[in-house]
Amino acid sequence: MAFKYYTQFILTDEAYQGRNEFSGVVELNRPMEDMHDPHDIELLLAQNFDLDCRDVKLLTWSRLH
Repeated sequence: MAFKYYTQFILTDEAYQGRNEFSGVVELNRPMEDMHDPHDIELLLAQNFDLDCRDVKLLTWSRLH
């Protein structure tokens, strides 16, 4: 079962200059209810882009029903 979340975030790595804001639906294999700290979500997103978590700034994260 997939858990869907709407997210909006900015990548600050120089490779993404000029096209650095992303938004859309993220599907996860497990729910993120236990992760209320934005840093945890930024880390997850950074791993998907093979970046350091300092290169991701979370703007919005919410569960879709």
